[in-house]
Amino acid sequence: MNAALKPLDPEGRHALFTGARTANTFADTPVSDAELSEIWELAKWAPTSANTQPLRVLFVRPGEGRDRLVNHMNDGNRAKTESAPAVAVLAMDTRFHEHIPALLPYKPELKDVFAADETKRDETGTFNAILQAGYFILAIRAVGLAAGPMAGFDAAGLDAEFFPDGRFRSILVVNIGHPGENPWFARLPRLHHDDALHWV
Repeated sequence: MNAALKPLDPEGRHALFTGARTANTFADTPVSDAELSEIWELAKWAPTSANTQPLRVLFVRPGEGRDRLVNHMNDGNRAKTESAPAVAVLAMDTRFHEHIPALLPYKPELKDVFAADETKRDETGTFNAILQAGYFILAIRAVGLAAGPMAGFDAAGLDAEFFPDGRFRSILVVNIGHPGENPWFARLPRLHHDDALHWV
């Protein structure tokens, strides 16, 4: 079996990387449940440590649920969230290890390792959920939608509102939709490779 990978064409690279922008306004165009499901169907395949997959997603639609969510957003982010046709609350499942026997069937005993070590469980879950959040944002762009990820919210208040049993812990809120009027801020600089890359 040939495992060689093919590079993305310029259009694909633009969609996922060189043209990637944070959307600040959204059009009224609806986002379907099928589109939201497609985002997850792409994002779930990207790798995590020991296939732990700790990310959980709460999709929030306009209406009572979004009103509850907006109450927990920082002032500068409320209008953005109010204008988005869909919002994803990304959270880490603090008991992700319970799924290990199904997700890592050749090493089910890893479940007990994490169950016995809360620090290791929290570090692994947090790291991999954040990693998956990055995949999730790329998946949004891959299905032709714009993403507006935000860390500016009251996490404790949001968790009490939507995850009251304490199992899930929010890490990011992502507005999803088609770009609206003047959706992008001016493109900011990126580090030159001389400042970011080191060789041994």
